[in-house]
Amino acid sequence: MAEDVLDYLVVGAGLAGLQLGQQLDRAGHSYLVLEAGSGPATFFRTFPRHRTLISVNKKHTGWSDPELNLRMDWNSMLAADDPDPLLFTDYSAEMFPPAEVLLRYAADYAAKHEIAIRYDTRVGRISRADGNFVATAEDGTAFTARRLIMATGVTKPYVPDVPGMELVDQYADFDTDPAQFTNQRVLVLGKGNSAFETADSLNAHAAVLHVAGPRPVKLAWRTHFVGHLRAYNAGVLDMYQLKLQHAILDGDVREITKREDGYHVKFAFFRADEVIKELRYDRVIACTGFRFDASIFDEDCRPELTINDRFPAQTSSWESVNVPGLYFAGTITQVRDFKKATSAFIHGFRYGVRALSKILEERYHGTEWPHTVLKTDIGDLVDAVITRINRSSALYQQFGFLADVLALERGQARYYEEVPVARVAERSPDVENAFVITLDYGPDHDQVDPFDFTVKRASQDVANDTGEGHYLHPIVKHYRRGELVATHHVTENLENEWNREVHVDALTAFLTKQLA
Repeated sequence: MAEDVLDYLVVGAGLAGLQLGQQLDRAGHSYLVLEAGSGPATFFRTFPRHRTLISVNKKHTGWSDPELNLRMDWNSMLAADDPDPLLFTDYSAEMFPPAEVLLRYAADYAAKHEIAIRYDTRVGRISRADGNFVATAEDGTAFTARRLIMATGVTKPYVPDVPGMELVDQYADFDTDPAQFTNQRVLVLGKGNSAFETADSLNAHAAVLHVAGPRPVKLAWRTHFVGHLRAYNAGVLDMYQLKLQHAILDGDVREITKREDGYHVKFAFFRADEVIKELRYDRVIACTGFRFDASIFDEDCRPELTINDRFPAQTSSWESVNVPGLYFAGTITQVRDFKKATSAFIHGFRYGVRALSKILEERYHGTEWPHTVLKTDIGDLVDAVITRINRSSALYQQFGFLADVLALERGQARYYEEVPVARVAERSPDVENAFVITLDYGPDHDQVDPFDFTVKRASQDVANDTGEGHYLHPIVKHYRRGELVATHHVTENLENEWNREVHVDALTAFLTKQLA
């Protein structure tokens, strides 16, 4: 066992692990990042399988403000105390760049910040000893730390419990050369982006292509969840609706068998009262997602899992619900905003990692959450809120999940930035007046077709604080000793600029009324 006990051990040198390492380094803590691969961001050496990122890289915004630009840049990582941050937009001007660019960016980020990483170190076992965590690598080397942060992502294919599923190709390792599927009948299982990415690559080659799953296709432009089907991968929808042989199947696969003439799949169609029909295919590819690998943990420190055992269950501080001192960073934190906000993606979890570092500082090193002290004058409070909602990239990207908090008590006003909303709810009873500021979509926003201008939008009665917009807009909630007493919706704006007279005057009236 290693003699030195580290403050923090980070497992995984993906983008989240790199950023957390940079922040721990700048804070002066003893830490080490362990990585199974020979370089950072090993995941992107394989995924996405067809090598094109779907995270937006919008280089040209018309803005000079770097904070605003991060609203359109979904790949750059954050760095503490760095006056000249490394931006992904300097590496490519393509809206959807190849994954190889991200690998180069991650390597440069690790080198620039001199992050302490031990490569070619795959952790085979995690145990507890004397209150500390011990991570033992497959080569027998042991690393001991007071706190452990898992930033490994979801590494094991999630295989549904369907007879015969073990017979088919898996997204993680199938041969992606589309030529081998020429003139074949192909079934793709799954309705996420990996499934449609795969289907799109076969569009021009397969004779018949079916994409199947038990839930309806959800489109990101409608739900505003970027993990749902993106337009970039949606070519097969055209083929289906324009009757070009390909199709989307809604229902459950009940059984898969392999015979001399190919795969026979028993399928229960939802639209036909679950009538079971047997369909034949030459190839079947499972694109059913991934799960967190908890097998390396000893029983006494194994994290509890949730959502079909796919993710570790976590508190609002990204700590394991049953193993104190075990934290999570990166895409596995999506359990806290599952299929709602953006914690599963770089442009979301980069802010989660930054918030996690503040939580660790507060909990273990006696550092209060950073904040600004303001005058209690209504004009100053309104200015602070208006400035943040018009500039913050964190609230914009982590909509409804991260919040700014304006706390007023004993004649003092303090402004806290980028606090997890769930954490605010746990602590607001201690505050006389807390105004929680988020950017978010309105209720039932995913039930409205945003391209149907005939749909009657919810009213925007800003004078009486009753309006609820469907599109992204600022929401200010007032809690008095933990009880929600009022909500104000700042009216929508086409270009997300909430600094006009109608916005300022309505917010001023709201704060004045609530603090009267």
